[in-house]
Amino acid sequence: MNGLRIGSLFSGYGGLDMAVQAVLGGELVWYSEIDPGACAVLQRHHQVPNLGDVTGVDWSAVPPVDVLTGGFPCTDLSTAGAGAGLRHGTRSGLWFHMAHAISVLRPPLVVIENVRGLLSREADSDLEPCPWCLGDRTEVPVLRALGAVLGALADLGYDTRWHGLRAADIGAPHPRYRIFITATHTDRVGRERSGPPRNRVAGPAHHGATPAHTTGTGRGRPGSLTPAPAQGAEPETVRAVGRSGGPPAPYTDRTGRQRTQPAQRHHLPARSAGVQWGHYAPAVHRWETVLGRPAPAPTIPGRTGPVLNPMFVEWLMGLPEGHVTATPGLSRNQMLRILGNGVVPRQGTAAIRHLLPDTDTATVTRWAA
Repeated sequence: MNGLRIGSLFSGYGGLDMAVQAVLGGELVWYSEIDPGACAVLQRHHQVPNLGDVTGVDWSAVPPVDVLTGGFPCTDLSTAGAGAGLRHGTRSGLWFHMAHAISVLRPPLVVIENVRGLLSREADSDLEPCPWCLGDRTEVPVLRALGAVLGALADLGYDTRWHGLRAADIGAPHPRYRIFITATHTDRVGRERSGPPRNRVAGPAHHGATPAHTTGTGRGRPGSLTPAPAQGAEPETVRAVGRSGGPPAPYTDRTGRQRTQPAQRHHLPARSAGVQWGHYAPAVHRWETVLGRPAPAPTIPGRTGPVLNPMFVEWLMGLPEGHVTATPGLSRNQMLRILGNGVVPRQGTAAIRHLLPDTDTATVTRWAA
């Protein structure tokens, strides 16, 4: 095992951290999470400090890390939400606290995940909507959320790549389109970058800068904000996954050692013998083959009829059996909320492998050795 140290913000059940570990190895050394159910899951799998509420952390007193992960809240970016965008004072505006943490910790690598709305929702900005515009124009967005995130990272001295990927593109039986961003610190990984000295983001009052030193999916032109096609994986993604024979199981390290505790038997029924999947059968069987275990029953008895089985959702997310559902004390609703907010680790693994050039992967790992 290498000495790579991973810090995690907005950790959930740890899916993004699992994806990073599948690619780079390393150990989680601290995390920041406030949801009681998610905290119970993390405490069961990791005996490391929980920093708690990200808004109250003194980052100058936090142990340094080599990789910082974070899927900041999507509440105001998702189509299911009110669409407030990436603004101060909103749940999604907790991004500005993550940016502040990055500015203090200066990790060599940052890995971020969020929903498709990152591409379209507006963000706080002091910029005009276009070079020839004067004054605010409500019909033209001033700055998209993705542009704010990439701009802030560029201002902090990070080169970024981003990629949109569906869970279905790595074999899962559901779409779940997500945006993944990798950001490498130009000073820490030995690259040259011209421009002013690196700045520190002074907490959540910072506004996103204009995008710079960015590429879109793959190696697009600098500043490109063209998303990946919504339908099907790009050829580059297929090749990136194919070179390694497909993404490894996200819960094992590079030696093949299982990283989670063996799943405990849970009171919920786990198997789907006799289930008629209909036209979903090919997708379900494909995922069963990828995971190496059969699908749990999709429903369990409820007070007024069948209800969604958390074990089935856990399986859909590609998690080890019992990763969430075997955690003592969680209600069914808690399990579903935790799972619904999580990252598909194999999806994250494929995206990170696609986004990180081999040179960056080797350099970050070597820097931590």
